[in-house]
Amino acid sequence: MSVLELLATSPGALISTCLVLGLAVGSFLNVVIYRLPVMLERQWREQCTELSADAAAATVPATALAEPFNLVVPRSTCPACGTPIKAWQNIPLLSWLMLRGRCASCRKRISVRYPVVEALTGILFACAAWRYGFGWPTLAALVLTGYLITLTFIDIDHQLLPDSLTLSLLWIGLFLSLGGPQPGGAPIPVDPRSSLIGAMTGYASLWSVYHLFRLLTGKEGMGYGDFKLFAALGAWLGWQMLLPLILIAATVGAVVGVALITARRQHRSTPIPFGPFLAISGWLMLMFGQQLVASYFGWFAAYR
Repeated sequence: MSVLELLATSPGALISTCLVLGLAVGSFLNVVIYRLPVMLERQWREQCTELSADAAAATVPATALAEPFNLVVPRSTCPACGTPIKAWQNIPLLSWLMLRGRCASCRKRISVRYPVVEALTGILFACAAWRYGFGWPTLAALVLTGYLITLTFIDIDHQLLPDSLTLSLLWIGLFLSLGGPQPGGAPIPVDPRSSLIGAMTGYASLWSVYHLFRLLTGKEGMGYGDFKLFAALGAWLGWQMLLPLILIAATVGAVVGVALITARRQHRSTPIPFGPFLAISGWLMLMFGQQLVASYFGWFAAYR
């Protein structure tokens, strides 16, 4: 029996494989979450330096900007002492546990964020495999899950949803829709019409809310990255999922905001990133959207 046959016939093997794959992918997502915002900042500073005759005004030296920095180089190092991380120290989840959350060289604490992202990715990958089974929809769900995890943590850290992620996610969703719905009624990919309308409606709806809020209050309630992420989710899930998606995101966001203010960890005027709530709601709709919508319409029909 080949590996593909085993995965196709054994749900346990498929879920376990996706769990391990998720741990490995989560390790890479940690790199993206940390390095992509730094890469973007370097690009912006380089562009400003080119436009400005006063390169000394930049806070990052020109020599530092010239050094290669991307998702591959330089090697990962300890944030405290700069010691390169060896291969055995970079095993997802296990290395952090074996080192007891400390650097092997300087014994400084390693952020718990790293194993959390790895474990979260593994668990969500396993859930996607359980939900969709063996086939292309599972692969698509894994891609969407990885994007949403990355966007969530970048937005939490920097209040930024990079175009390189949101726009590529949008185009992948539109491209997958060309294949049409899969046999068996899998929620993704959706048909091209639902995907295209979902992308346009997702962007236009939040864009309209943003400008209406700014007109009424003189303040900005969200960023353009939120529009693009909502458009991407519309392209992946179809326009039918947008209303429950935004309702769940807004409700969770309001609850979290009130809780932070009540606990005095957040001032009323301090902005709270909305991208994580869109991402969480989008993943829930990916997993359970059809059942939620069907239950709602069934309840509505029963009480008409």
